[in-house]
Amino acid sequence: MDPATIGVMIPIVALMIPIVAIWTRHQQKLAEMNVKSTAEATAEKAAQYASHITDLEDRVRVLERIITDRGYDIATQIEALRDQRRVEGEGAGVPLDTARKERV
Repeated sequence: MDPATIGVMIPIVALMIPIVAIWTRHQQKLAEMNVKSTAEATAEKAAQYASHITDLEDRVRVLERIITDRGYDIATQIEALRDQRRVEGEGAGVPLDTARKERV
């Protein structure tokens, strides 16, 4: 390399050092913001899942309470439905009474 080329390269390199430092700090800030937003999104999803699981647990508790508190005997009820079907005739099935709705 001749001295003129070296003379031009020295200021260019000297000016590139602060530019690279600024660019590196900017990239670091972008990475930190990305990590922060990902952490927030993950925490939000975890809270939603926890809420959903709590709702499901509450529903299971209600169903368990219905079964145990009211003394339901599922096998007896199934047999009663089968007996009712036999009385009404084979193949007729259990009639659906759409006019009357029972609330639990």
